Amino acid sequence: MFTDELWEEIAPIKKAIDQGQFVRGLGDGSLSQDKFNYYMVQDALYLAAYAKALAGLATFAHDPDDLVFWAEASANSIKVERELHASHVDVMAAATPSPTCRAYSDFLAAQLASGEYGIAAAAVLPCFWIYQVVGTELLDTAGDLEKHPYGDWIGMYANPVFAEETKIVRGRCRTPAPAHEGRVRSGQPIRMDVLGRGMANGDVANLKGPRSTPASTEM
Repeated sequence: MFTDELWEEIAPIKKAIDQGQFVRGLGDGSLSQDKFNYYMVQDALYLAAYAKALAGLATFAHDPDDLVFWAEASANSIKVERELHASHVDVMAAATPSPTCRAYSDFLAAQLASGEYGIAAAAVLPCFWIYQVVGTELLDTAGDLEKHPYGDWIGMYANPVFAEETKIVRGRCRTPAPAHEGRVRSGQPIRMDVLGRGMANGDVANLKGPRSTPASTEM
């Protein structure tokens, strides 16, 4: 599967995420509240760009189920995530995007501007896949989520429903047309690296996937 090849190519980045103090502290609960809150504020800022990218994918869709999938993903990224954020920080407070947050937001906008469905879909894939895998891995060592200071975050991304949503997005990132494969392959490590650096340091956004299960679409 094409996405499996991409995952193998970013193995060093995934290793850095796993070894980062932020993720390790998030898992065992030792992460300071200040650092987590900073992450959540940046996450809230990022959601606007992410929601626009998902809405843009809906406009590219030719299949009605795909249109619904991406449109609901866009809506849920705002509604569901803001509830999580609001339980930890003031989402209405003034804040400035960090360089990492701004870089990934700008990258998503640039890929959407390409006008190519496959390129734009591949751009949002790391946002689903990394968080789903990390959340599932953290669940194995987190213990009782009810007593864990960040149990709501871990529970969101370790949820089997989110795993299924990630699988759906992977299904939309099949081997691209030859004219686009080079761009997807060269851009994927960049996407993973920017998101990975941010996640390792608590400096990018967490993402919530859609709630529908449409049929897969060729790129």
